Amino acid sequence: MGCCCDEDDGDILRQLMNNSSSTSPPSSSSSSFSPFSTVISPMNSHFPALSSTDILRTIFQKLPVPDLARAACVSRLWSSVASDRDILTAAFLAPWNLKAVVGNPISGSFWRDNTLAKFAISHRIVRGDSVASLAVKYSVQVMDIKRLNNMMSDHGIYSRERLLIPLSSPDILINRTCFIELDVYAKREVAVLYPNDVPDTKSANISVRISSELSKKRVVDSLKRSMQVDNETAQYYWSISNGDPRAAFAEFSADLQWDRQVEHRA
Repeated sequence: MGCCCDEDDGDILRQLMNNSSSTSPPSSSSSSFSPFSTVISPMNSHFPALSSTDILRTIFQKLPVPDLARAACVSRLWSSVASDRDILTAAFLAPWNLKAVVGNPISGSFWRDNTLAKFAISHRIVRGDSVASLAVKYSVQVMDIKRLNNMMSDHGIYSRERLLIPLSSPDILINRTCFIELDVYAKREVAVLYPNDVPDTKSANISVRISSELSKKRVVDSLKRSMQVDNETAQYYWSISNGDPRAAFAEFSADLQWDRQVEHRA
């Protein structure tokens, strides 16, 4: 999730304000007393509510996505609660009255906002389709379709099996199920809508393959940094360990130790 650490926490903490500075009602001479005159800082570890996961969950469940991003900046505990999948999902669905969201994003920034531009309709291309005809069919602009699908010209449609169509109205999302996908052509993660909320098998398989390849690349990059080796060496140990990073590192450590023993004997 994204962070906006320079934002004011006052709105988030308003329910957590404490008048503990005075246990008795203010005297008549304190006419300027305000119930919000004392604000508890999110860094005040002596305030029990700030260390209560249950209380934080109760509050965070009522926050929209941007405020969850801000809350994640306050502390490690807040970040953990604000990053909870159930809380994120509920905040993502609520503004649009969506029924469900399926899939796990590769990037945590996917949840950072849920504007209408985050969603798209999956249109499987058939004979006779053109960007112009699809723009008319879905009541959107030609340039919006090209921009979403990373197309330079109309001819780009012929090399694709589907196009992502931007939404013309938020009403399309009501009581629908969207699927988180990384589109190979658009080169972005999108919450995709399918006819009757049933994903196209071929499109889904492409998305899964891309996700798997990106996950592998991240693990190999991590192994490369940990082992302090080149990319080919990291991939070798990844392959002989059947994709288990710990086993890969263990194999590398064993080989490294053996090499050092040989050098010492020499």
